[in-house]
Amino acid sequence: MYTQEDHDYMNMALAEAKKSLFISNPNPRVGCVIVKNNQVIGFGHTQAAGSDHAEIVALKDAKAKGFDVSGSTVYVTLEPCCHHGRTPPCTDALINAKVATVIAAMTDPNPLVAAQGLEKLRIAGIEVRCGLLEKEASELNIGFIQRMTQGKPWVRLKIAASLDGKTALHNGVSQWITSSDARHDGHMWRARACCILTGIGTVKEDNPQLNVRDIETPRQPLRVLIDSFLEVPLDAKILDESIGGHTVVVCGQVDAEHFEKMSQALREKNVTLVALPDASNSKGKVDLPALFKYLAEKLHINEVHVEAGFKLNGSLIREGCVDELLIYMAPKLLGDAVGMANLPSLSTLDDVKTWDLIDHVSVGDNLRIRLKKK
Repeated sequence: MYTQEDHDYMNMALAEAKKSLFISNPNPRVGCVIVKNNQVIGFGHTQAAGSDHAEIVALKDAKAKGFDVSGSTVYVTLEPCCHHGRTPPCTDALINAKVATVIAAMTDPNPLVAAQGLEKLRIAGIEVRCGLLEKEASELNIGFIQRMTQGKPWVRLKIAASLDGKTALHNGVSQWITSSDARHDGHMWRARACCILTGIGTVKEDNPQLNVRDIETPRQPLRVLIDSFLEVPLDAKILDESIGGHTVVVCGQVDAEHFEKMSQALREKNVTLVALPDASNSKGKVDLPALFKYLAEKLHINEVHVEAGFKLNGSLIREGCVDELLIYMAPKLLGDAVGMANLPSLSTLDDVKTWDLIDHVSVGDNLRIRLKKK
């Protein structure tokens, strides 16, 4: 069904889509390549929300170069949209441009599209094919797909550890177990996420900025702090607007007087406060599954990047909230120290939860391992 040339052109489109990694959220990362007479005449990738989608950028690119796109073949990593959102439908632009063929890597999981874009193109007389390099295209938009199909974001938990799985000394010292190369790579994962999430324990212990610094990025992800009892110091770096981005503090069940006091103080710092208490927890903790549902439905978050401590890591894993583990392992042994996550002891190996390996690569002298929930 597909030639080697088709694969080559779709790989070009996927390379274009990767250029959207840091800019398109909450929209999907999409790339487009327009080919005519065995020549690429236009390239494009999705811009920031409210700006042009990949197909429009590619059409404009071809026109700017003086090419006539009529009769061309369009390779796009996601089905063209067919609804009016912040921008007009890409299907209309392709039909008006009189392209001959559209080859999409995958259908759009957005219920407003869901194969209707491809059908609209077929009705207009354009040849349509779908499914070329679908797995690669899906991986680029794993969070968008999960938000559209399951109503929750893709949660990636990052851990920096020693070979024996330790993340900090018992006195709290943890900087730096892994190398500068690993930290640089970690900032890339921060940059592609819609939000970076941590807990109050990490803020009290390390006072992190929790923003992207090691690489260039056109935007700072949202910062989300889980602070069940509103203990965050008002001079904490994570609340500082000057570092870019916005901060959301999420609390559980808090005394009304303290809640009002902190609500006013955080509002003055332009920080959003959200109460999501877990009704089933007598300690007044945050309802973690409800939090991720809130992030998807209210804030349109596709990917969450978690950098937290032993306790919150364990809570997130126990609650089934973690989809992917991003682990950096340094060639060190720390011995008696703090582990990766606070998980209950097991009496039998039959109760062990296993993870599927995504990949493993060397990052400097560290090993990066990515795993996803079975």
